[in-house]
Amino acid sequence: MTKHGKKYQEAAKLVDQDRLYSPQEAVELAKKASFTKFDETVELHFRLGVDPRHADQQVRGVATLPNGLGKQVMVLVFTQGEGERIARGAGADYVGADELIKQIEGGWLGFDVAIATPDIMPKIGKLGKILGRRGLMPNPKSGTIANPDDLPRVISEVRQGRVEFKLDKTALIHLPIGKVSFPADKLLQNLSSVVEAILSAKPSGSKGEFIRSISLATSMGPGIRLDLKTTLSLSAG
Repeated sequence: MTKHGKKYQEAAKLVDQDRLYSPQEAVELAKKASFTKFDETVELHFRLGVDPRHADQQVRGVATLPNGLGKQVMVLVFTQGEGERIARGAGADYVGADELIKQIEGGWLGFDVAIATPDIMPKIGKLGKILGRRGLMPNPKSGTIANPDDLPRVISEVRQGRVEFKLDKTALIHLPIGKVSFPADKLLQNLSSVVEAILSAKPSGSKGEFIRSISLATSMGPGIRLDLKTTLSLSAG
């Protein structure tokens, strides 16, 4: 069992583990309980009522955060020809094909998101083992494969704060929704977008209660359990 320090224990005393908090209360409490000197990430943790062992119960998708994540996102675009001109014009940090592929094969991974146009996919297939392990491989489900004309929109969304989520083997999903320094209303807006994205990704094989619990926490802080009814109603608001 993990032994926590005094600062964590003091922060944990602020959270009533027998209580379910509204999103507004949870966000304000998480900000109050943050005890580190750095700007912690605020995270959401979902426990879902699905079985990850079944193909028709997989949960995967993308959430676009209206207020971003509070960090600069480095964008790489695999493309060629006209796609290069469009990607550079849309503000991508790295654009190209063969040269970028060689750099990545050599161990370079100085980017946060990789996007590709369909014509280049056969070339970057060999990068699957390198990029796949890190969640960086472009794929249709995450919306990171786009036609040249659609690159400006995808790059803009990624810059804004586009986060990919995927169910793990224990039926959990973990997602960042911003920084402790964000105003509470901006964290709530991001939280609402994430909840809506998770609900939209409900698989065909899901039976019964889809979302069983949601907790909010900072990187180093205690978990705060959210009231499901209040939290899920945000996506309908």
